[in-house]
Amino acid sequence: MEAVGHLLHRIWLFFLLFWLGQGRQMAPPGFVESSCRSRIFWMKLNKLLLQGKFFQLEIYDPYSGPVLLDEKLASRCGYVLTEDVWGNPVFRASVLGCHVANEVSVKTDVPAVSNDYTVAWMSALPETQNVAYQQWQLMFVSPSGRKRITVSDAVKLGYSFNNSLSRVYLRAPYHSNESDVSVVSGVNMNMITSTSMYRQRWLLLLIDTTVSCPVDGISFTNTTLTWTVPRVIPTLVVQESTFLSKSIVMGVDDQVIVNPEEMNYLLEYNETHIRITIPTGAGGGKLESSITGGVYGVIYCIDLFLEHTWTDADWQTTKYTVIKSITTPFMPQIPTVINNTVPEERLFNVAFGHFLPDVSLVAITVGNVPFSLREAQHHGFKIYETPFSNGTKAFILEVSFDDPYVLKEYVNRNETKYTLLVNYTLSVGPQMTLYYHSAEVECMIADIEVPEAVGSCDEENLYLTLPTFGLHQYWDLYLGNKLLNRHLALTNGYLAATNSTHLILQIPLFAGGLIYEEVSFQKIKARFDVALRKVRTMETLQMFSISCSFNSSAFIICHPDGTIMVSAQMKTVPAIDMSKTKLRDSSCKPREYNEAHAFFKFHVTTCGTSVRFEGDHIIYENEISYEKETLPGQSIPTITRDPDYRLTVLCYYQAKETLVLGAFSRDLATSPPFGSGTMFPRSNTAAYRRVRQALNVVSRVSKDESFMEFYGPSMAILKQPMEPVFLEVELKDESPNVELYLENCWVATSPDFNNTPRWNITVDGREINGSEFAAEFCPVPVSPRVRHPSHFKRLAVRTLAQQLEQVYVHCLVAACSPTSTQPGSTCRGQYSSSREKKGFPGHPSHSLQGYVLAGPVWIVAPDRR
Repeated sequence: MEAVGHLLHRIWLFFLLFWLGQGRQMAPPGFVESSCRSRIFWMKLNKLLLQGKFFQLEIYDPYSGPVLLDEKLASRCGYVLTEDVWGNPVFRASVLGCHVANEVSVKTDVPAVSNDYTVAWMSALPETQNVAYQQWQLMFVSPSGRKRITVSDAVKLGYSFNNSLSRVYLRAPYHSNESDVSVVSGVNMNMITSTSMYRQRWLLLLIDTTVSCPVDGISFTNTTLTWTVPRVIPTLVVQESTFLSKSIVMGVDDQVIVNPEEMNYLLEYNETHIRITIPTGAGGGKLESSITGGVYGVIYCIDLFLEHTWTDADWQTTKYTVIKSITTPFMPQIPTVINNTVPEERLFNVAFGHFLPDVSLVAITVGNVPFSLREAQHHGFKIYETPFSNGTKAFILEVSFDDPYVLKEYVNRNETKYTLLVNYTLSVGPQMTLYYHSAEVECMIADIEVPEAVGSCDEENLYLTLPTFGLHQYWDLYLGNKLLNRHLALTNGYLAATNSTHLILQIPLFAGGLIYEEVSFQKIKARFDVALRKVRTMETLQMFSISCSFNSSAFIICHPDGTIMVSAQMKTVPAIDMSKTKLRDSSCKPREYNEAHAFFKFHVTTCGTSVRFEGDHIIYENEISYEKETLPGQSIPTITRDPDYRLTVLCYYQAKETLVLGAFSRDLATSPPFGSGTMFPRSNTAAYRRVRQALNVVSRVSKDESFMEFYGPSMAILKQPMEPVFLEVELKDESPNVELYLENCWVATSPDFNNTPRWNITVDGREINGSEFAAEFCPVPVSPRVRHPSHFKRLAVRTLAQQLEQVYVHCLVAACSPTSTQPGSTCRGQYSSSREKKGFPGHPSHSLQGYVLAGPVWIVAPDRR
């Protein structure tokens, strides 16, 4: 029905607010926004003014006064109380509602009586005979048949019927028993076919009150939503041939969108459909963050309405309005972590986004340490938000590379990989659901300088100087495949010193780990190789090599391949012809010689070399001797003009190492280690070194005063000043009557027999306590290991000097037995303590002499052990 004039519609509403505990209050100014669009009253409440409050709505009835709006009244009168996408309460009421006052300014035309006798109309005629007098009744037609009921009964079924002088209004719920679903142009329509009937005297009024509304027609893509409505609805257009579309408009909330394209909306229609397409996130709607199954995402909500005006032959003008609230399905939006770090600034800059404004950061965890935002700022982390033009935001986290919670790893040759492990805790959406997201950010920067070593030499040592930066943190030094630590350095005889910037390593010429590239009578060319390797991967970064040539008068070198090189210095009176010296096999002559030296080179399998096992060592032994020339005399025996000289050569190898019996390898990483060698002469030129018969004695250092556990040959002996060194000397003899004596013992800084300075600790079998060292004999009780206590001597030696680092204990020993008196006997008794002398005083004895060496013993400060 099209009006000739204008209608004025009024409705009176009372909004009453209730503050908890404060009673009933009137609404404040600005609380309500109202408008009238498409013959619908729209009233919106400001949710910000409702915080901490609840409200009720009353509608003014001119006959009964204020009436509280409840669900029953809303259903009967067609009122709707809902929320917009922003959460603001919205009240809608049709201008045909129960309490709407209509003031007609001009008369309207009465629609013409239809001459189109459709099946529905004809089927309704029999029912008109039973229409009650002066009472509205409704007749519903559905697939189950016809039903005629009174208005009061219809209200009980959820319907609302109202009429005025010029209009009839029917409101029906979706999916009632009297409704039916039909498909129109691919869209499901919920339809109620009804006729409103009224009888008065000779007048019978029949009004078609059929309603039809779309129940679907919504489709979604990743970026848009589309709402489709049929353009022509057959139940509302009796004669489609006379159908003429007048206008099609769309709106959002209560606002008509005159130019949809300006908001990127698309309104299009053809002969069969009207279609509205909205980009996801477009203005007028609302994006809202949500969490589903632990996944962050968004939903988009928008309130649309469509108003279609048409005419046809029967109804002149029909205005068809549909209001549709649309919410998209959950759309996962996996947050991204963007590494904006500039390595040169040594500062992580990490962006975490994009998020809607309804997301807030509440806490972070760096490494395994949780921080509230306040704690994070106090620690030194910088956290702030940065907005984007599309209305989203990101959270920025700045953390220094040097922060203790940043992981640091030395990689490649000169780079550090910095790793930031962070876990974000977010509050998401109106429900403030907690959401967790972890991230790992890495940055590599070339901020490490690989050290360069400097080598040098003096007359007896090689030196390696290396910066200490990064040592043991990023890299280590390796000697072959062994870590060059303090223990290995002490075992091999190296001396190490450090200052604030550098490590200085002193390697004596005949220390372990050296490679002898050239050994001759003239010189020794020695090389020391160490590798700089990564701590974690063992990758070799650098090889440091020092090579020097030395002049040495006497030496012994035990090669890994079993080759022994000996430069012997013969000091005899009178002098001997060095060309006539030999090994046990007399065919093994010196390779080179001069007046005082002879140079031998032989293999352990030749020249009469013997082998024996002692502990975890293999010992190869040979002897350099002199072929004496004899002169005939007047009678026997013959007279010799040359001294009797013998030099014992020993090479010690670890029993677990295998000698390479072949070409000598120059690769220290794969070559077995050099053995250790020693020489000691036996000559009749010095009385204290005279040996008439081999004396089998051994020395060892005990770990404590129990003399139960001893240091092995390859074990470093570390002692603090004043801490005793427990020395045990054993005579390997089966005779129980023989007794061992320590004649003269001294301490020196070298294993050389003739080395000076030296400090005596026993003289003629008596203890000597000096300013540098003190010695005391220890008792030897019988035990399973000690069958004959007389075959053992034990000595506790204490170091009083603070400046010494490496010492050796030398002892000349004697084995005596009580036999016939012999002048010049060396066995004059032995003190077992400072108060008791034990021996054979007054008893003549027969003695044999020997020599033992123990060490090295490293005297270290307490904090260096």
